[in-house]
Order: sequence, then C-alpha cells, then structure tokens
Amino acid sequence: MNTFLLPDLGEGLTEAEIVRWLVKVGDVVAVDTPIAEVETAKSIVELPCPYAGVIEELHGEAGTTVPVGKPLITVGDPDGAAYRAEERAGSGNVLVGYGTTESGGAGRRRRPRVSGTSVAPAAEKVPERRVPLVISPLVRRLARDAEVDLRALTGSGPDGLIVRRDVELEIARRVQTEPSTTQTVPTQPVAVGFEARTGLPELRRTPMSGFRKAVIATLSRSRSEIPEATTWVDVDATALVDLRESLRSATDPGPGLLALMARFVVAGLLKYPELNGYVDTEREELVQYDGVNLGLAAQTDRGLMVPAVAGAHALTTRGLDAEIRRLTASARDGRLTQQELTSGTFTLNNYGSFGVDGSAAIINHPQVAILGVGRIIDRPWVVDGELAIRKLTQLSLVFDHRVCDGGTAAAFLRFVADAFENPASAFADL
Repeated sequence: MNTFLLPDLGEGLTEAEIVRWLVKVGDVVAVDTPIAEVETAKSIVELPCPYAGVIEELHGEAGTTVPVGKPLITVGDPDGAAYRAEERAGSGNVLVGYGTTESGGAGRRRRPRVSGTSVAPAAEKVPERRVPLVISPLVRRLARDAEVDLRALTGSGPDGLIVRRDVELEIARRVQTEPSTTQTVPTQPVAVGFEARTGLPELRRTPMSGFRKAVIATLSRSRSEIPEATTWVDVDATALVDLRESLRSATDPGPGLLALMARFVVAGLLKYPELNGYVDTEREELVQYDGVNLGLAAQTDRGLMVPAVAGAHALTTRGLDAEIRRLTASARDGRLTQQELTSGTFTLNNYGSFGVDGSAAIINHPQVAILGVGRIIDRPWVVDGELAIRKLTQLSLVFDHRVCDGGTAAAFLRFVADAFENPASAFADL
C-alpha cells in the first residue's frame, strides 16, 4: 500500500485546494493516471498518480485545502484489486466494461481495465448522482458558500456546463420561495457576528483562496516598496482602428487591436529599456532585460491574472495576436503555467474592456511599469484647425520613479501614443 503525498508544486507554493477528484475509492489506476485537479495560487493543475493499484482512500473532499507533503490518496496492491474484481465477476455479476453469460461463473474471467473506471459490479452498484461539468473555481466556491447542490442543477453552458448564472438563479429561486413556506425564515443572509467598530452585523465571511492571497501579497509589496508616479495622454486612435479594419478580410480576421497595441508597446520598451527591468535592492542595481516578456492583464472568474507573452520582441504582429488569444483562453480555463504567470517584464492592461477611460494602476511587482489603455469612443477632436468626430482613447503609464525620471517615462508614453495616431508610419520604422 502506498500513500501519495501532495508534491511540491514549485514557486514557494505551500498548499493546494482539491477542485475535483478524477477517481474514486475502488478505481484501478496505472502510473501517471490523472487522479485530481488541484487549484494553487497560480493555476489549476492535474495531478498524475505515481503508483499503480486500487484507490483505497481519498484524503479530503472537493474544496479541501491540502498542505504540501500531506496525504492525498492511498493506493493499494494492484494484484489484490484484480483478484477481488475477478471474484465478483465469477459470482455472476457484470464486470464494468464486459458482459457475462447466463451461466454466471462459467464465462472466461478477465482482468479489470486499468483506468479511472470503477471495477465494482453493476449488479451491486447503487445509481449515483454525478456532479455535472463545472470548470470555474469561482462557480464551485459560490455554490459551496450558498450550500447549492451542483448535482441538482442543469447547466446552461455548452455541453451542459454549469456557469455562474445557473448558481445565481438557484440562489435567487431560494430567496423567492423559502419565505412562503414559513414566516420564520429570514429574507436576508444570516449574520455571522457583529463588528465592534461599527456595531453592524457581518453579512458573511469568505476565506481567501490561495490565489487571492498571492495577489494581495504582490500588490501590497508593490505599494510598500515602489515610489510610483503616473502620467497620461489622450490619443486619437482613429488611424489605428482603420488599420485594424484594413487587415480584416473574408477569410482572415487579421490581428486584433490588442496585438497592434502590443507591437507598439514592445517597440517602445526596446527604445526605452529602463521601463523593462527591475530593481535589485540587495545589490542596489537597476537591471534591464535583453528582450521583452509582455504581460497582459486578463480578468477571469478567479480574479485578475497577468500571463506573459514570452519573447514578445521576436514575434510578428500576427504571432503576438495568436499568443494573446492562447494565453487569454488558458487564463479563463485556469490552465496557465507558473512560468506564464510569473515571467512578465512589463504589463499592458486594456482598461477599455471594462468600459472605463483609465485607471491609476498598481505596478505588478517586481516589474517597474504598467501601461493602461482606456476605451476607444467617439469624441470631438480638433483636426487641422477644425472640429471633427474622432476615436479617442487614453493611455496612462504608472512607473517606478527609481528606474527613471519623468522625462524618460513621458518619452516612452509619447512614442506609443504617436504610434497609435500614425500606425502606418510606425510600422515602416519597425
């Protein structure tokens, strides 16, 4: 019998939450069979089993947080599992995946398939309600906090996927129906306790996930260590939008606006490398990178993530577009690697996706700058001495004042702004 301990997942991670089990007690597994999905502060990963045999015990339910080095599963002797399965098959019961003869044990016995499928006989199995497909950790946590049984829901997403609105509709249904059954049921969530400073009841307490703890630590360190400054500029992006449309065809959607923006940001960083580095406080040195890993802020159900396009300086605009789309999809599915989440050298944040004009962002430590792009909207603008309707956006740059003065930051921002306003000319110089 072997016990599989939660392995060291790297990057200083000390724990992981069990998202869902891919096996159950009694299942026969081979070496490297996926047994569970676990969520760390960085991403969701699938853990393979290092042993072959039968699952004897699962150490924790879905939603349990397991420290590194603590038991995850116990795996028994594979020969014993096969023997027990054959005994059941010989008694006339149906072995999962195979048939049986009317004469019961007269048929040839077969060893169970080594997979995530239980070897329990069909005649003895009690039909069970399986939890439908749920991808988002936020949806799982929302359901758990509200005590919603996911097995009772019908997913409205693709292929029956349970999405956030399915859980929220179930919670709303409860609020509407429960008061009618009894007059003692409160219409508001039960308070957890009273907060001493305000005297108000607490609505609820929600434990912080490992991911949220990591975000808080990074942002708090940024605020405490970095003397930041912010500069911004309004930009006429009409020509940029026109260029994006000119690259679109019936058979080719062309690079997206974010990829075009990324191309100019990367060019600006190569021209002003002070903003593409970090501060080595131990050696009291300012370090500049030879190359750009462009971080892109992406909002997901788990919160804000900043995956990085590795080697962005060596990619074409189409290459940037493809990598941005891949990373965005991986972020939403919780499949980003630790390397993708921690290797950025500069961050580009598209605030416009939230419908706002700008923000004084917090630098993603240990980086030294972040550039934000606001929404692009029609506004009045003076062109050649005459008033015209143009597509305007705002660029805002937050930078670490230790690595450069305002002049360098303003020059970088102006370079990017000029490229937005005259993209064809900018491309000719790249």
